[in-house]
Amino acid sequence: MTIRDPDTAAVDSISRASADDLMSLATQGGRSPMQVGAVLTLEGVTDPGHVVDAVEGRLPAVPRLRQKLVHLPAVLGRPVWVDDEDFVLEDHLCVHPPVRDMTAVLGLSADLLLTPLPPHRPLWSARIVPITDDGATAVIFVLHHALADGVGALEILELLAGHGAIGGRGFPARPPTTAELAGDAWRARGRELRRLPASLRRLVQAIRLLGPSLQRIPPSSLNRPVGTRRRFLPLHGELAPLKHCARATDATVNDVLLVAVSGALRELARHRGEILDLTVLSVPFSERRDDPAASLGNRSGAVPVRVPARGDAIARLHSTAAVTRAIKRGQRGASTAVLGPLFRVVSRLGYFQRFIDHQHVVHSFVTNVAGPSQSLAIGSYRVAEIIPLTVAVGNVTVSFAALSYAGRVTVTIAVDPDACPDADLLRTALKHQLVALTGDQWSS
Repeated sequence: MTIRDPDTAAVDSISRASADDLMSLATQGGRSPMQVGAVLTLEGVTDPGHVVDAVEGRLPAVPRLRQKLVHLPAVLGRPVWVDDEDFVLEDHLCVHPPVRDMTAVLGLSADLLLTPLPPHRPLWSARIVPITDDGATAVIFVLHHALADGVGALEILELLAGHGAIGGRGFPARPPTTAELAGDAWRARGRELRRLPASLRRLVQAIRLLGPSLQRIPPSSLNRPVGTRRRFLPLHGELAPLKHCARATDATVNDVLLVAVSGALRELARHRGEILDLTVLSVPFSERRDDPAASLGNRSGAVPVRVPARGDAIARLHSTAAVTRAIKRGQRGASTAVLGPLFRVVSRLGYFQRFIDHQHVVHSFVTNVAGPSQSLAIGSYRVAEIIPLTVAVGNVTVSFAALSYAGRVTVTIAVDPDACPDADLLRTALKHQLVALTGDQWSS
């Protein structure tokens, strides 16, 4: 980073990586980069260049998309986000040659999600992909987890889909000076000292929260070191039946999804000749409370949730809902107080990949984000569908990402096709579980 002499324009603010962001940065050295994404399907696109123009016109609404993360000497504090003077949209957004169908789009998405984003640039990329079979156009977005979690990524999408005038400062804003960074770092340390009692309470709560969940799970074929290939298998259904099932059992949509995933994993294990009566699913619980859209980064903590996989589905749903209610009564995101420092230490020692390749705590990851209830549009093109994308890491061979949008829900199964060659069977099993719980049809 080049530290400039101060000029007449004061720096707007100093935006630093959070503790949760640091955890994402510390764990990015594995075989799978800490990146998330989505595939948007647009209707009526006649010229992909118009989509580029629409995104470019909305960039000032999301300053973080033109900022890079700069690491600093320890005395100057945590990494800081600054405007990238060399920002060129073509480095991040381009038009891809046409592909035949959505299967090809998802294959391209897997390649992009597993390609590390250049750390010296803003941490995102996108491809506009015409689809020849149905005339639709897909837009593949990839973000580093340090830039945004699932909720933050949706905030970015909603801002890009906005209309009307965009206010705000000019670009690029000058970066903070060394003196400004040092002063901000000292003030931050002062705030941390004043918050020390609250931080200690958060640490105690995190230990209480995680302690009962960190029991060793028996070995299974669900936990094998993953490689560098991924396959995405989406399922689509209506949101209303999921909500009805949740309300009827004093549960949430997320609880219904957890029970369905657990039952599907049990069926997959049974097909492989294994017994799996209970699954442990790592679930993020967001700390956000009506945050402004500009507050991106990570604001959640993952908690292992023990979900019964055997028995009556409604009984399992009641049991799971009771567990998640207890978690939500605590301080959401508290688990980062334990996991963040642990992951950073393991990463610095060079043992992170070995650590996650041999963990015996969780079977899978499940994330669920409530998206916009109304349709969005990029420029004048309606977003017909959003497919969420995540990647399984370490020795977790399969993970799940769910997103509701405009009255529908998409659940994407992400697998390592070498470690999970029977992924189609898993998708069928998940479909049967969802149909049994909601009484509605689901399509792949």
